[in-house]
Amino acid sequence: VYWIAGIAFGVTVQRSRFCFTSAFRDYFLLGQTRILKGILVGLVVASVGFAMIMSTVVPNPDFGSPPSDANLLPVGLSTILAGSLFGVGMVLAGGCVSGSLYRMGEGYVASWVVILGVMVGLFFLNNTWNWWWDNLISTESNIWLPEYLSYSGSILVTLISILFILYLAVRKERKVNAGFVMPVITKKFSEPHITSTLGEIFSYFKKPFNTEWNPILAGVILAFINILLFIKFHPFGVVGEISRWSTDISQVIGFPELELRGLEGLGACVMIVTEGSWFTEGFFFNVGIIAGSAASSILSREFKVRIPKSPRRYIQSLIGGTIMGYGAGLGVGCTLGAFFSAIPSLALNGWVYGAGLCVGAYLGVQIIKRFP
Repeated sequence: VYWIAGIAFGVTVQRSRFCFTSAFRDYFLLGQTRILKGILVGLVVASVGFAMIMSTVVPNPDFGSPPSDANLLPVGLSTILAGSLFGVGMVLAGGCVSGSLYRMGEGYVASWVVILGVMVGLFFLNNTWNWWWDNLISTESNIWLPEYLSYSGSILVTLISILFILYLAVRKERKVNAGFVMPVITKKFSEPHITSTLGEIFSYFKKPFNTEWNPILAGVILAFINILLFIKFHPFGVVGEISRWSTDISQVIGFPELELRGLEGLGACVMIVTEGSWFTEGFFFNVGIIAGSAASSILSREFKVRIPKSPRRYIQSLIGGTIMGYGAGLGVGCTLGAFFSAIPSLALNGWVYGAGLCVGAYLGVQIIKRFP
């Protein structure tokens, strides 16, 4: 199931260029909201779907604990710090964690370096996690909105907040780009004339790969994939698995096994330690993203091994990935788990993490403007 979900995710984000980094960076740098609108629409759809699922599992939030698989985490200073670090890192790296995974499938060598940096950042975070837990995270509380506002009130507040953000974003876009229309370039390819039945079938199959998908459509597709996963398993998340990769590799090269306090009581993208096999749900989802993106880019004739021309790009990717990895570990999730799946979980931590992403992305944009 996670293999199929990962492939579907990879195809969707590759065809739509659906990238969280682009959404935040382009808003602060160019005043563009094309991808951001897709994210916000996806949040609306996922929030309604998640609420329906959670209300079935916990009919009365006043007399029951939140669903264990919801991306509900402690919220406080650690959340805003984590989001800010992640935001800075993703802008410097040129992609968030999920965005780097799908670009790996497109042939971007720098994205492989970014994921290496993410693993380095997660290694450093894992070695300092107990300090963060003892001094900060353990003192913070989980705040699940339905416990205070009911499901109806929580959905109403969530949808109004998302629509208000959308209004502000579009308003800024119109103000910044008054009198100028940003062209949307879609790639279309002419197919050779094929007369055979098999050729016609293949040509029909390739049609979705002959043009760029609308980010709003992509946001809706990703929301439905997330809802389907939540019905049976748990929402999107890629960081927990990458943290496991980082831990396993560090132990292979001689670092001691760590005992991380408090993880057993957390949700979202917590690292799940397994014995004897790398082939976990998270492994299949993450590798599925790469495979789906690779297949999509090949079918759309966009696959190309892209090697950075400047060594500086490798350094920037590694540093950005490391900062992003540390922030993802501290926040127990990235733009997927701690934001795109947390807000639909009706968890306050998703909103606070999102605010941190905005702060970090803004700072990251200032850095790349100063040191292009």
